[in-house]
Amino acid sequence: MGLFSLFKRKKESEEPKCSVVIVSAGLARRMGGIDKVLAPLGELPVLVHTLYAFQDCPVIHEIIVVAREDLVVDVGRLCREFNLDKVRKVIVGGQERIHSVQAGLREVDPEAGLIAIHDGARPLVTQEIIRDTVARAALTGAAAPAIPLTDTVKRTEDGLVVETVDRSSLWAVQTPQVFEAGLIRGAIQKAIEDGELLTDDCGAVERLGMKVTLTSGSRENIKITTPLDLILGEAILQARVEEGEWRCRE
Repeated sequence: MGLFSLFKRKKESEEPKCSVVIVSAGLARRMGGIDKVLAPLGELPVLVHTLYAFQDCPVIHEIIVVAREDLVVDVGRLCREFNLDKVRKVIVGGQERIHSVQAGLREVDPEAGLIAIHDGARPLVTQEIIRDTVARAALTGAAAPAIPLTDTVKRTEDGLVVETVDRSSLWAVQTPQVFEAGLIRGAIQKAIEDGELLTDDCGAVERLGMKVTLTSGSRENIKITTPLDLILGEAILQARVEEGEWRCRE
């Protein structure tokens, strides 16, 4: 069976199972010594917020967490403490992100028709983003949430501006990125064999000539990479709490 036949799915009466690989094995070099996935965000650690988003989403069948070796025990304890029963395994990641993704893919339920890959440090992803991206991937084979760029973008050489890039067609891609299971397994394997240390999973699929469909992301779906992001995350959480309280009073 050729690689391209892996993602040609027959129409089925029921939705395919979707597993998610949560990648949280990074070194957090820009966090000033703070471990970002265990850092407190509101009343919970960042990673627990992330896991709850998928735990509570009915389209997600199981969760595989990929963590640094020194955090595996702590992450497993958090999963038990917060009753995250969709988490089937917590495993050790690889040297680079793409190796961590591959490790997670190996542990996914073989019956899963779709696999989502999500950054453990994106704790504010919404149910709507997850559902919409999974639904679109079920139709097209590959989908990811994205937001349009709003800043002016310059291309430079040796510190000098060469041109101002037209931003009308530029989008910032977020996670979860969702793929047909056979497609993403084959794409990641091919990228590793070719020595491509990709930091974006869509890129592995694009290398095969496949198209990725973009869905609506959110400016609140931030990735925690610096201490400032924690402050922003706290503000977003507080705004959601206040909005919820306001709606309850209606």
